[in-house]
Amino acid sequence: MTSEKVTATYRNPVLNADWSDPDVIRVGEDFYLTVSTFTKVPGLPILHSRDLVNWTIIGHALTRGYDDVRPGCGVWAPSLRHHEDRFWIFYGDPDVGICQVNAADPRGPWTEPHVVKEGLGLIDPCPLWDDDGQAYLVHGWAKSRAGVNNRLTLHRMSPDAGKVLDEGTLIIDADLLPGYRTLEGPKLYKRDGVYWIFAPAGGVENGWQSVFRAESIFGPYEDRIVLEQGRTDVNGPHQGGWVDTPSGEHWFMHFQDRGPYGRVVHLQPMTWNGGWPVMGADGEPVAEAPVPVPGGRPSTPATSDDFSGPGLGLQWSWQANPDPSWWELRDGRLRLICVPGPDDLRERPSVLGQRLPGDPCTVTTALTLEGEGRAGLVVLGATYAYVGLASTPDGPVLVCGDAEPVPVSDMPVTVGARIGEGALVTFLTDTGTGLREVGAPFQATQGRWVGAVLGLFAAGDGTGQAIFDAFTVNGGSS
Repeated sequence: MTSEKVTATYRNPVLNADWSDPDVIRVGEDFYLTVSTFTKVPGLPILHSRDLVNWTIIGHALTRGYDDVRPGCGVWAPSLRHHEDRFWIFYGDPDVGICQVNAADPRGPWTEPHVVKEGLGLIDPCPLWDDDGQAYLVHGWAKSRAGVNNRLTLHRMSPDAGKVLDEGTLIIDADLLPGYRTLEGPKLYKRDGVYWIFAPAGGVENGWQSVFRAESIFGPYEDRIVLEQGRTDVNGPHQGGWVDTPSGEHWFMHFQDRGPYGRVVHLQPMTWNGGWPVMGADGEPVAEAPVPVPGGRPSTPATSDDFSGPGLGLQWSWQANPDPSWWELRDGRLRLICVPGPDDLRERPSVLGQRLPGDPCTVTTALTLEGEGRAGLVVLGATYAYVGLASTPDGPVLVCGDAEPVPVSDMPVTVGARIGEGALVTFLTDTGTGLREVGAPFQATQGRWVGAVLGLFAAGDGTGQAIFDAFTVNGGSS
């Protein structure tokens, strides 16, 4: 009797939450990935994997952002590279210019952001250090700030990535390419003496992945579409990074826009045919494939948090720069001060959030409200709804949307949410008689370039505080 070796497989998406505009590299046997974070703080998460399928968050490259909430602004489409024993991330802030941060260790510390090129509408940068020591930088354009898009510009750059050295050369004008619209997100590579630009086009929801190749980095470039939806249900498969494995196989990571879930990440096998890359199954996304590097341990980015650590779990972020006085971890609980601010939670920097899982799940935490204010669990995007507690002259009450407030005599009170198919949210509570539904169902919605978030908040005049016990996510990809 003979035994056959079983090949481990994975199913897409490999990161089933809002990990937008991914870029990925390999250093030795380790893979690293970063994504857009817009105005979330901290920003530019660093994810680590040994097999391209199982990922954990190991840190962030940005610790500060804007002081106020600016939907859709901030960190757009980063590129991650490893050069001269340092990790480099280039990103575009469309209201500032092209910035870079770097570090010897991907876990940090990272340098403060340095502006490589100032200007409005400069987005999606990617560097290349060539064999002769010359460095280059390619980027796209945001029409909302620059008045133009659908084109890629290349600069010579100082080898230390301190500044660009020229005014830039238009190397691809996609207005001249039949059918092209919104060409952006370029990733620049060199392989066997040929220069490659992997760049998406067609828009987030319905776009495709193109590649461009040339003998000279300044062109002329010829193009080919290498990944599109085709007969699959993976809409707009594009914008990501090309990476190889230690054994020499090639892979491409990209996103798919899923509305309230944000931009989830898929992994496609990639081969070469006639001098061009072939992604997925003859240019269409695959649902599953063999794991690139067998033997990895199952893992996903953290979602639950028992608040017992010295700091918040790395999955959490604020909507803008936080004040240290807003929060404290003590005795395995999170304490949020009921700080002043806009009544509209979408405008509050002090909302602490994490990505909405892409699979159905149930989220619960136990909440105690002390003093004046309101606090709770929120699902927040372009619209929002929450379940929580609010103080009244007669004592605390449970509140959820238009439901009748319920007086609360004992705390903590369990509050939660059941996230169903299509991101339909049913809020939950347990005031001592068992977990039950409360309020009307709420349809989660995406925000500006981002998916919805699960959040915790506390609002008031600064005299009250909310105490949250362990935040637990059951189901989803946890």
